[in-house]
Amino acid sequence: MTVLVTGADGFVGRWLVRALVAAGHTVVAAAGAGIPADLAAEPVHWTTLDLRDQGSVERLVAEPADAVVHLAGLASGSEALADPALAWEVNAVGTARLVGALGARRARGEADPLVIVVSTAEVYGAATRPLTERDPVHPRSPYAASKAGAELAAAETAARTGLRVVTARAFPHTGPGQDGRFVVPALAQRMLVARRSGSRVVKVGNLDVTRDLLDVRDVAAAYVTLLGAGRTGETYNIASGTGVRLSDVFDRLAAIIGVDAIAEVDAALMRPADLPVLVGDATRLRATGWTPAIPLETTLRDLVDAEAH
Repeated sequence: MTVLVTGADGFVGRWLVRALVAAGHTVVAAAGAGIPADLAAEPVHWTTLDLRDQGSVERLVAEPADAVVHLAGLASGSEALADPALAWEVNAVGTARLVGALGARRARGEADPLVIVVSTAEVYGAATRPLTERDPVHPRSPYAASKAGAELAAAETAARTGLRVVTARAFPHTGPGQDGRFVVPALAQRMLVARRSGSRVVKVGNLDVTRDLLDVRDVAAAYVTLLGAGRTGETYNIASGTGVRLSDVFDRLAAIIGVDAIAEVDAALMRPADLPVLVGDATRLRATGWTPAIPLETTLRDLVDAEAH
């Protein structure tokens, strides 16, 4: 199968490209700014994409592909909060451009790709139990709202043009290669600095939240699974079903790094729209044969090792 991956130069995109190549797929990788050095040796065809440019989108969808995994977008909740209009322009309007162009080709009989639209579990909003795909959407942040808009654009296009769309709502994930805009690598980076400097104090945001925290490699495997087993028109949670408090993640990282860390809350690191609990039920996805395989301890150790080197 030839698979077009948008956002192939991003954190998840890089792991997905590797997983697709390992599974024997032909990969067309769309990136915003050049080929990542760690993927330069992979047998991948690289191309460019700017979701804000209709011409760029049209050129991309002219690439022959059996399937599209749409990862490109503004992924940082803090960046979306700082510029909500940009989040909507890239995530919602950009997705509308992409699926619109793909849908137009489908309606003309030029192509019929399966399109996996990658969303986020944050579209659900607050909850106190594991969320299922039947739960209503109630976004509480510009990032979540823009991703809900992307889902709506894809669903409308599918209904109008017959485009085959599968929606994937990924719960929080981390792992080696994630950058410091996200909480787990940010904590690891600060702890490594503290160890080198002999300090114990580590600045933190809100650690009193619970997350269904997956390994990025398990998430990439879920997207590969959905290419073969995803049902058109369905939404799939990618989740473990188990919540972990960020305070526990803090303690585990400190033990791995070997620092007697003291958490000190920094108001600048607090997110006003933080959801207290975000845990998912992935029964529907598990029925396809996917299951998370990498323990959190392994994820954290691999992340720390990547940060330390």
